[in-house]
Amino acid sequence: MSEKLRWGVLGSARIVRKTIPALQETKNGEVVGIASRTEEKAREYADKHGIPQAFASYEALLASPDIDAVYIPLPNALHLEWILKSLDAGKHVLCEKPLAMSVAECEEIARKADETGLKVLEGFMYRFHPRFEMLQELLAASTVGQLTFIHVAHTFDAGGDDNIRWYTGLGGGALFDTGGYCVNVSRMVTAEEPARVAAFGNYRDANDGGQVDTSIAGMLRFPSGATALFDTGVNLERRNFLEVTGTEGRLYLDNPFGLLEEDSVLEEHHFGQDTIYHKVRGENHFVRMGEHFANSVLNGTPLRYGLTDAANNTKVLEALDSEARKQERLPGE
Repeated sequence: MSEKLRWGVLGSARIVRKTIPALQETKNGEVVGIASRTEEKAREYADKHGIPQAFASYEALLASPDIDAVYIPLPNALHLEWILKSLDAGKHVLCEKPLAMSVAECEEIARKADETGLKVLEGFMYRFHPRFEMLQELLAASTVGQLTFIHVAHTFDAGGDDNIRWYTGLGGGALFDTGGYCVNVSRMVTAEEPARVAAFGNYRDANDGGQVDTSIAGMLRFPSGATALFDTGVNLERRNFLEVTGTEGRLYLDNPFGLLEEDSVLEEHHFGQDTIYHKVRGENHFVRMGEHFANSVLNGTPLRYGLTDAANNTKVLEALDSEARKQERLPGE
């Protein structure tokens, strides 16, 4: 293998406008190929981003000996298929969240990764930003005392009817999209798996039949007694915040999942005392995630987050989806 990890990109989804430049910026990686459903589309993206090779199919990219690892930004329901095909082709995989649509699919991916000895990482990029390293340090120091509540919101407007989020067959909906962040950060903050969940959802007719969730309100109860409250949606005004409250104070992050390359602050509050503003240096979290993954592949170091973590996150999402779809009514209704 070369001194740099040679990346290939499967697909030209909107997210690659952020991720391709980030992977090109990494110190230990380079993007050498991109594939799309047509050679014309692949060449358009390759020329735009200065990528040497364009492939007319995903299979052609996976067959290339010039590719060490692939980044998969495809619709959620296609993740399992192309992760397995990538591993069978001998490629390491960085896949956009969610890794898969069920725990069973996550377990299938884990078995294939063990069989091939290849690396697979679920792409929750926000976890690699210095903001969350500082947050975890403050929590480890019991800055806010015993954790009591986590409040988190992640909403935005996905736009028109042609958006993939309005197709059940593509794994659309809010919960497995923006909701995945809310669940993931709650699990990270508590360092626990929830014991109980509750959820209520709003739905619309999907473009391909059935019902797709447009927004979800959820609650996670953790064994330590902490409760996470979240709301998420893909047809709402953009909102993005995280508040962690304990018996001795609270911590607050604005825009926790956003791409913050400029300096930002983490707020620390204690019962009417002056707010402490922890300045955090700006970083591109996609770059940091890409460098972490490449370092793991090139040097054999462990990934910070394994496939068990991905399966556990998906387990919670499945449980929330089940609860929300029950649409329980008040007694007597």
